[in-house]
Amino acid sequence: MATNPDRSSYFPAIEKRYEQPMSFWFAQMAEISDRKYPEQIAYLRENFGFSQAHANALVLYSRGSTTSVKYKNIDQYLAQFEATKQETVRSIFAAMKDSYPSMDVVIAWNHPFGKIGDRYIIGVSVHQKHILLGPARTEVLTELASELAPYVVNKKTFKVPVDWKVDANLMGEIVELTINS
Repeated sequence: MATNPDRSSYFPAIEKRYEQPMSFWFAQMAEISDRKYPEQIAYLRENFGFSQAHANALVLYSRGSTTSVKYKNIDQYLAQFEATKQETVRSIFAAMKDSYPSMDVVIAWNHPFGKIGDRYIIGVSVHQKHILLGPARTEVLTELASELAPYVVNKKTFKVPVDWKVDANLMGEIVELTINS
């Protein structure tokens, strides 16, 4: 996760690299405020040589998004989803916390993650027709191949139904294999 999620943290680098004060860049954005996001990005890149990261920070800041942080906690993340999905995600983390009470649920990369100490265990992403689980240690997917056989397993993630009856043993094994690697 970025050390400083505030988009304004890019401003000193923008001023230094493109040799103009932020007032100049805000004036440029005001002139193209009626354009769509991709057009604004292209304008900065083509006319001033902006990197994608700098253009993105300036455009989004100018559009009112001053931080890349969308959610402060799991409740805020889950609020956008229906009750079944909320309950499944809460059950996933509860199953891990039952075996590993020291695990915290944090928001990183705008998604909930299980974390023990400074070690990420697994991230969760809710989608329309499934919930995606991404073990931080992707080797777990190979090590637990037989246990994961009922699920769709991708290169770094596996899918479970939105109404999944959480397999607490599987979730415990994922934590165990991650913290003992």
